[in-house]
Amino acid sequence: MLTKRYLTALTGICIVLVLAAFQLKDETFDQLIKKIETYVRANPQEKVYLHLDKPYYAVGDNIWFKSYILTSENDRLSSLSKILYVDLINEKDSTVQALTLPITEGLSWGNINLSDSLSEGNYRVRAYTQLMRNSGPEYFYDKTIKVGNAWSNQVSVKAAYNFKTVGTESSVASTLQFSNRDGTTLSGNDVRYSVVWNDKIIKSGSGKTNGSGMLDLNFNSPKDNGTGRILATVTMPDKKKVLKEVLIDAVSSRVDVQFFPEGGNMIAGLPGKVAIKAVNAAGKGTDVSGTIVDNEGNLLSTFSTTYLGMGNFILIPEPGKSYKAKVKFTDGSEQDYPLPEVQKSGYALSVNNTDSTKLQLKIYISADLLNPGADVNLLVQHNGNIYFTSTAKATKQIISASIPKKDLPSGVNHIVVVAGANQPVCERLAFISNSEDRLPLKLDTDQPSYKRRAHVTMNFSDLNTSPAVGSFSVAVTNADVVVPDPDNESNILTSLLLTSDLKGYVERPNHYFLNSSMETIRELDNLMLTQGWSRFSWRKMLEGSFPQPKFDVQKTFRITGTINTLGGKPLPNGRVSLFSSTKGFFMVDTVADANGRFVFDKLSYPDSTNFIVQGKNIKGKNRVEIKVDPMPGQVVTKNKNTGDLEINVNETLSKYIQQSNQYFDQQFKQGFLTRSTLQLNEVKITQKKKNPTPNSANLNGAGNADAIILSKDMLTCITLVQCLQGKVAGLMFTPQGEPYLMRNNGKYMAIYIDGIQVQPDFLASINVPDVESVEVLKSGANTSIYGMNGGTGVLIITTKRGGGGAYTQYSPWIVAFSPKGYSMTKDFYSPKYTSTDVPGNTDLRTTVYWNPNIISDASGKGKFDFYTSDQPGNYRAVFEGINLNGKIARQTLTFQVK
Repeated sequence: MLTKRYLTALTGICIVLVLAAFQLKDETFDQLIKKIETYVRANPQEKVYLHLDKPYYAVGDNIWFKSYILTSENDRLSSLSKILYVDLINEKDSTVQALTLPITEGLSWGNINLSDSLSEGNYRVRAYTQLMRNSGPEYFYDKTIKVGNAWSNQVSVKAAYNFKTVGTESSVASTLQFSNRDGTTLSGNDVRYSVVWNDKIIKSGSGKTNGSGMLDLNFNSPKDNGTGRILATVTMPDKKKVLKEVLIDAVSSRVDVQFFPEGGNMIAGLPGKVAIKAVNAAGKGTDVSGTIVDNEGNLLSTFSTTYLGMGNFILIPEPGKSYKAKVKFTDGSEQDYPLPEVQKSGYALSVNNTDSTKLQLKIYISADLLNPGADVNLLVQHNGNIYFTSTAKATKQIISASIPKKDLPSGVNHIVVVAGANQPVCERLAFISNSEDRLPLKLDTDQPSYKRRAHVTMNFSDLNTSPAVGSFSVAVTNADVVVPDPDNESNILTSLLLTSDLKGYVERPNHYFLNSSMETIRELDNLMLTQGWSRFSWRKMLEGSFPQPKFDVQKTFRITGTINTLGGKPLPNGRVSLFSSTKGFFMVDTVADANGRFVFDKLSYPDSTNFIVQGKNIKGKNRVEIKVDPMPGQVVTKNKNTGDLEINVNETLSKYIQQSNQYFDQQFKQGFLTRSTLQLNEVKITQKKKNPTPNSANLNGAGNADAIILSKDMLTCITLVQCLQGKVAGLMFTPQGEPYLMRNNGKYMAIYIDGIQVQPDFLASINVPDVESVEVLKSGANTSIYGMNGGTGVLIITTKRGGGGAYTQYSPWIVAFSPKGYSMTKDFYSPKYTSTDVPGNTDLRTTVYWNPNIISDASGKGKFDFYTSDQPGNYRAVFEGINLNGKIARQTLTFQVK
C-alpha cells in the first residue's frame, strides 16, 4: 500500500509538470517505488536533537538538556524507541559519562554534571537510540562543546601554531604560554613535554619558560592524518608538578580541495555545474580562487569560493579532453588539481533552487542515449518517503520540470534520476524551506524590563490557524555573560532539518537559517552540492538485498543468554533465575527454549543494579553452564566536527569563566560544592594502615568487620567452606555448607557477594581462587545497618573481578553482573524571591532558568515564570519544541534586567 504522502504527491503530478514530456509512471518504475517502500518499512529510522541550556560551559556546571526523538516516517515525535543513550566524550574520544534515560512519547530530559576532576577542553555530547545504530554513528546527535576550567585549575596554557614547509618537509613551530589562575605569567618554570600524535609520542623534551611565561616547541609535521596533543608538565614554585594537555588542531597549512559535479558526473557535451570545497588542516572552510584549463592549456573560466571555502562554476566538457583547476590560496601559493574524468555518455542534472515557490530541474541526455522507447524517471524523497515521481520518454536532450515547494517537506530532499533497468544515473541534494512545517510562535514577557530578583512571566501562543498541543523547553541566560554566537549556534532547526541527514561536517549551521536572502540561499545550495547522500545503499535497495537491521527497536531492558550442559551443548527447557537485592529483593524465573536460549524481557531498573543469573536443569540440579549475552556499548568514533575544536578554550571563555568562578566560590563557601582537587598543593605521605578489602561493598565501610579472611589465607583449601571453617569464633556450617552463628540456633547467616544477597547454599558454588576477601559481621554494631537481614549475622564476600568488569562467572551455573540501567537526573533549582533586596549571598547563576517540560494547551497557548538573578544585563530566552502535528518551533527573546 502506498503511503499517504505518496498518494498526495500523485494527485498533484499534473500540476507540477512544466512540459508535456513527463507522464504517469509505468510498471517498471512502480517496482522501484515498491522496493523503496519495502526498504523503508523494514528499516525504520529516528533522529535525535538535544536542546542544551547553554552554548558552552565551565567545570562545575550542569549541562541541562531536553531530548526530542523523531521518527523519519513522518517527522513527528517517535513512538518507537523508549530508551535514549547520552554520552559525554572528551578530546581523546573516550566516554567520561554515560547516561541511559527513559523516553516518553518521543521526549526525554536530564543533566550531565561537569565535575571539577575534568580538565578544560573540547567535549562532545552524543545522543542516540539503539535503532539509530543501524544507520551508523554519523547520524547520531553529536555536538562539540567547549568546557573551561579555572575554578579547580591552577595553571592555564595558551597555544599558538605556525607552519613551515621546506621542499616536501613540513614542521610546526608552537608557542605555549603558561599563567596562574589569576592571569600572572609563570616565568622561569621548568617544563617537560611530549608531543603525542595518534597516541604515539613523536617528540619529547624539556625547557624553561621565559619572562613572558612562554616556551617555544618545534616538531616535524606527522605524515598521517589524525589528532594530537602536547602533554606539558610544569613545575610550580612550591615544587608541585602540574600536567596540562594542549590540543593540536592542525599540523600543516595544507588545504584540501575537492570538486563535485552536480548530479555526480561530468558528461561530454552536456553543461554542468561543478561545486568546489576547500578545507584547511583544522577542518574549516577556507576561501580560494583559480582558473579552469583544459589539457591543451586553454583558459576556460575562472572561479572563487563565496562562503566557507565553497562555490561553483559552469563547464561544458568536450569529448576526449581532460581538465584541471589551477587553485590560488590566500597565502599566494598555487596548486593544480585534476577535475573528475569526463564520461563519454550519460545524464546530467541541473537544479535551480533560487525561486521561493518552486524547484526547477533540467535533465540533460547524451545524444546516443535518446530512444523513444526508453524512460527517464524522476523522484524526490525525504527520509525514504516519496514526495514526487514522474516519467518521461528519452526523446529530447533536455527535459524540464518544476515542483512546487509547498509539496515538499522542509529539510534535505534527495533528487534522483533513474534510467535503464531502474538504475540511478544522477542524484543530488536540495534544501527546502517550507513555512508549512514551521510552528509560528509569539513569545513575550509581561513587562518590558525588570529589576534584579524580579518575577518574570512569559507567555507563548501558536499563531497557526490549526493549533495543537505541543511540548517545549526553554533556557534563559544573561546574554552579557553567556554571549551567543548566532552563526555557530546549533538548534532544533539546524539539527532536525539539516545536520541530522548529512554525513559530513557542517560548519556554522545556523548561518543558513538567519535570513532568507538570495546570497544565503546560494550558499546553502553550495553546501548541498558538496554533501553526499549515504543513509542507505541504492544499489542494494534496487537489487532487493536489504540488510537485516542489526538493532531492534528498544522498548525495555532485556537480559538474554544461553544455558548449556557442562559439555557445552544447549540445554532445552533449562530453568534460569534472575534475582537482585539492590533496593529490595527481586526475583523472576524463566525456561529456556529448544536451543537453550533464555530471555528476561520488559525489565526496568536504575543504574548500579546488581544481578545474579542462576541456572538449573530440569531435575533442579546445578550441573549446567550459564552464558549471559554481553551488552555491547557503542564505540566512540573520531570527532567529525573538527572545525568546532578550540585550542585555547580558557582564553575564549575567559569572561564566562570569571563569572562562573564567582558563582562556584560562593557555592563552595555555602557548602553546596566540594573541590576534589583542593588539597593537591601539598601531599604528605604518612604511615597508614592499608585497607585489606578496598573493593568491598560492606555497608559499614570496606574493612569494618568483626573478622576478615583474605585470599592469601585461603591458598591451601579447596572449597570456601573449608577456608572459613575454624577461622572465626562461633562461625559454623551445616553439612550442606550453609553458614550460621553458634548463638543463633542454626539460623542461617545472610550472605552478600559483591553487594548482592544470595541464598545460604550459594557458598558451595564459589571458586576459592575467585575470592578476594570474606568479612564476617557478628556484633550488633556491624550487623544493625543490614536491618532484619543482619539479625543472624552477615558474610560479605568480595570477588577478584579484574578491575570491576560487568560480568563475573562465579561458577559455570552462576553469573553476576551489573548492567547499565536508568540514570538518575536532577531537577533544576529555580529560586523564588519575596523581595528585590539583595542580602549577603548574591545570586550569580549563569543559567537563570531552565524548564524542559512546558506543555501548551489545545489552543497552542501556555506560560511559565521565574525570577531574575542579581546580575543585570540583557537576558535571552531560547524557546524550542514541537507539536503533535510535527511542526517544530524556535523563538528567541531578549529583555533587560536593570
